[in-house]
Amino acid sequence: MKAQSFSFLSPSLPKTLAISRVRVYQSFSRNLPNPSLHFLPSSPSPRLPCLAMAAVSSSGAFNGSEPCCRIGEVRRVTKETNVFVNVNLDGSGVSECSTGIPFLDHMLDQLASHGLFDLHVKATGDIHIDDHHTNEDVALAIGTALLQALGDRKGIHRFGHFSAPLDEAAIDVILDLSGRPHLNYDLHIPTERVGTYDTQLVEHFFQSLVNTSGMTLHILQRAGKNSHHIIEATFKAFARALRQATEYDLRRQGTVPSSKGVLSRS
Repeated sequence: MKAQSFSFLSPSLPKTLAISRVRVYQSFSRNLPNPSLHFLPSSPSPRLPCLAMAAVSSSGAFNGSEPCCRIGEVRRVTKETNVFVNVNLDGSGVSECSTGIPFLDHMLDQLASHGLFDLHVKATGDIHIDDHHTNEDVALAIGTALLQALGDRKGIHRFGHFSAPLDEAAIDVILDLSGRPHLNYDLHIPTERVGTYDTQLVEHFFQSLVNTSGMTLHILQRAGKNSHHIIEATFKAFARALRQATEYDLRRQGTVPSSKGVLSRS
């Protein structure tokens, strides 16, 4: 395994700190310890993110508490829908989403692009009735995939907060990967539909995702008159807040970000 060392030798730093080093590992193993996490066979190998670093002591001992890539894969099949989801939290923003609901695909593209997650979603459902079941089951599957990819949540920041504007619209998203599902949804979308998409399904999407991921999520609208702008700003803010929460905090050195020592789904 090839490694590159960086020394921080600023004259203003104490001598003890100047000795500290960080090694950035440039290779990774595809043999993940969790059998429920899989790579998409048709997808290129995900890159190793720069944040997947491991602090090493002055003796060169490697702290291997951080995985190189975190992937969740779910297939959900009911009489109403057939949904496949693969998410890589340490991706580069690749999005391949086909749900049969064009506006939902557009929003999932925002989630991948602004969260820098690789997101693959393939869904078929009874959209000849309406979009409700497909919208719900896609969100349930994404939440479950996030739950898998996060694992024991060791070393992550856990909390995320981001405000996203889109023209006249401005949305705040605050979240906690606490293991406790809760949604506070305060959007005021002025129209019943954006294109063919029922705007009531936005709240239902996030409630479903929260339920399976074990996430506390607050979505607050600061401003906005255009329905499309309000919803898109919401997905962008959610993506950035989720990115903050899932990224590694190197100072934690792989410990669980909780005074209880565990972040459980229950």
